[in-house]
Amino acid sequence: MTRAELVQLIKDRKSYLCVGLDTDPEKIPAHLQGEEDPMFSFNKAIIDATKDLCVSYKINTAFYESQGWKGWQTMEKTVSYIGKEHFLIADAKRGDIGNTSSQYAKAFFEQLPFDSITVAPYMGHDSVKPFLAYPGKWAIVLGLTSNSGAADFELQPMGASERHAVGDAGRQIGAEKLYERVLRTVSSWGKTDNLMFVAGATQSDEFLHIRQIIPDHFLLVPGVGAQGGSLEEISRKAMNAETGILVNVSRGIIYASAGKDFDTAARKEALAYQQEMATYLRG
Repeated sequence: MTRAELVQLIKDRKSYLCVGLDTDPEKIPAHLQGEEDPMFSFNKAIIDATKDLCVSYKINTAFYESQGWKGWQTMEKTVSYIGKEHFLIADAKRGDIGNTSSQYAKAFFEQLPFDSITVAPYMGHDSVKPFLAYPGKWAIVLGLTSNSGAADFELQPMGASERHAVGDAGRQIGAEKLYERVLRTVSSWGKTDNLMFVAGATQSDEFLHIRQIIPDHFLLVPGVGAQGGSLEEISRKAMNAETGILVNVSRGIIYASAGKDFDTAARKEALAYQQEMATYLRG
């Protein structure tokens, strides 16, 4: 999916919601456990309930890979069922030496029709560039994540060097943080139509500065909902002229109910997010 297509989809659906299909076999409602493929039955019901309210689905591959070859088949069926009307994210956090990353890119862009894949950048440019070689496909690079462990490395100062980036006026001069170096460096490896960054909603104090560094790139924003991030705050601080954000909600939607009404409850939650997003888009 191209950037223009994604932007138009956001406009048409008045939504920048990404539904995370982090499908835990242990959390699938009891009445589905007897199905031939309970994970797929669950995913199918969630997709049917939310597809007109979101623009994207994010599949966390760990939940499928942990189930062996059957889990991989479930992922393939899920991606096929979603189709081409949504921006499809493989949340796989790959990133290795160039020839290995090339194989990961083939797996998720050729064998599976994902539009994008999350990528860890810490092995350098040769580990990211294979994902940028596919027209219409995206690398979503980890920038500033929503987990508490982000403080261990991403938020650490790199040294005593001062910031020289244009637009930093008003921010206290000090050592460049690791995530800032990642944003500045990686943004030069691709373009705004094939490169996104992960920026966690729980790091909202950093969003205005993130937008100074990468004003035009799309951001994938996890951490709204169960992790406590504020949709209003993120929308106010992170939106750009073309919206520029995909806000992911996983547990808060797909596990809104553990009963037979799980799909109805999921739709109710997704609708609430979509309606709130529509007000920010009008603004």
